[in-house]
Amino acid sequence: VQLVESGGGLVQAGGSLRLSCAASGRTFSYYTMGWFRQAPGKEREFVADINWSRGTTAYADPVKGRFTISREAAKNAVYLQMNSLKPEDTAVYYCAAVRGSINYHRTYEYDYWGQGTQVTVSS
Repeated sequence: VQLVESGGGLVQAGGSLRLSCAASGRTFSYYTMGWFRQAPGKEREFVADINWSRGTTAYADPVKGRFTISREAAKNAVYLQMNSLKPEDTAVYYCAAVRGSINYHRTYEYDYWGQGTQVTVSS
């Protein structure tokens, strides 16, 4: 399984970014795809996930109402639309995958990880 993130960058507070995760190497119909982030000096934390076949989603409280996770089967891609960005959203964002039929929120539950993409939100 290969996961490649893109779409990170520098944005002002209140702005938006759309992260993409290109997935390959599997049929992801039986997978849950997640987004995590890690800020300097902090542990990696759950942001959002989506079960590929059911389309069920879950979000961490700090991003609810601002971030939206989605998937596009034709492109084997997962997206994270981030709106109303705040300086505290600054982190490296990682895409992850695990075979399963529910939503997963913990880093140790995921088997595959991308290299990450940097998101920096200036105040």
